[in-house]
Parts: sequence; C-alpha cells; structure tokens
Amino acid sequence: MATQLDLQEQEQVDALKAFWKEYGNLITWTLILALGAFAAWNGWNWYQRDQALKAGAMHDELDRAVQAGDVDKAGRIFSDLRNRFPRTAFAQQGGLLVAKLQATKAKPDDALASLAWVAANGIEDEVKTVAHLRIAGLHLDAKKYDEALKELDQAKAPGFEALVSDRRGDVLMAQDKKSEAAAAYKAAWSAMPATVEYRRVIEAKLTSLGAAPDPVASGVKP
Repeated sequence: MATQLDLQEQEQVDALKAFWKEYGNLITWTLILALGAFAAWNGWNWYQRDQALKAGAMHDELDRAVQAGDVDKAGRIFSDLRNRFPRTAFAQQGGLLVAKLQATKAKPDDALASLAWVAANGIEDEVKTVAHLRIAGLHLDAKKYDEALKELDQAKAPGFEALVSDRRGDVLMAQDKKSEAAAAYKAAWSAMPATVEYRRVIEAKLTSLGAAPDPVASGVKP
C-alpha cells in the first residue's frame, strides 16, 4: 500500500516537473509582469497624489500673494507652479488668478501671457474658454478688435455660448457695427436662462440699440 502511494506521489511529482519545464518560464514572466504593473500603478497613484499636494500648497501661496496684491511675487509663484506642475488643475486656476491681478495692476501684457498659457495648456475646455474670454476682454480694452474676435472664435466650451456672444456684441459695438452687435446680443439673450440676473444687462444693451426683446419672450407681462 505504501509502495503504491509512493508511486502515485512520484508520478505526481514527475507530472509537475514536466508541467513546470514546459510552462514555468511563461508563468514566471506572467507573474513578473503582473506584479510590475501593480507596482507601477501604485507608484503612479502615489506620484499623482504627491504632485497634487505640492501643487495645492503652491496654489495656496499664490492665493495669499494675490490677496496681498503682490503682483511680482504672484507672478514668480505662478511661473514656478506652471513649470513644475503644468498638468494640474492648480496650475490652470493659478493662471486665471494671477492674470486677474496683473490686469488690475495695469500689467496687461503679463496678464495676456498668463492667460495665453492657460488657453494653450488647459486640461478642461471650460478653463480654456474662460481664458479666451478674458484675453478677448483685454484686447477689447486695448482696442485690438480683430484679435478679440479671433479669441472669441476659440471659446467653444458648451454652456458658454451666451457669454461668448455677449462679449462679441461688445467688440462689435466698439467697432460701431450696431446691427451685428444687436444680432450677437440677441443670441446671448436667447442662450442665457431667464433666471440669470445678467440677462437683464443684455436686455438693456438690446434696448439701447432699439432691439428690445419681445416682452412675451422675456417673460414680462405687458
């Protein structure tokens, strides 16, 4: 009986050896690849978290500089932020933040540079569209109307149609193209929900051009 068991065990051992000889390398490499992928995935997640934490801390520092009105310090921090963490949301938001301060401090060229970086490197279309809208506003202030309209052509994120049309109307009005401006304002007014207070501002612009919206369409009782 013992001999029979020994023979069965030996057969199993021999079968296992044969199996391992044929498939051992494949199994080993499969395990190595699987473990390597798992380690890489964990490493990537750690790297992403580490990058986000560092970028967040730098963004907080930038926000403090902006709140203090220190435009030079804010510009230096943003430059460091975008160079070290260009693919983070903190860098995109930081660009919008510092550009607003730069524009307020009469540094339109610096503001344009910051916004241009966001427009070119933004991760989300919404952020890029905001950058294009603000660039258009700076060009409008500088009376560079053609440049402003080109920026608006690139502001394409869904949900921003009303704001883009409204800014387009402002540019066309500055060019004394009143009929085209009225058409842009009408598009903005139609695209903006009636519950948004700014719709009344657009309505006032249309009224000043003699193109007030239909009272029924505006929800106002005659």
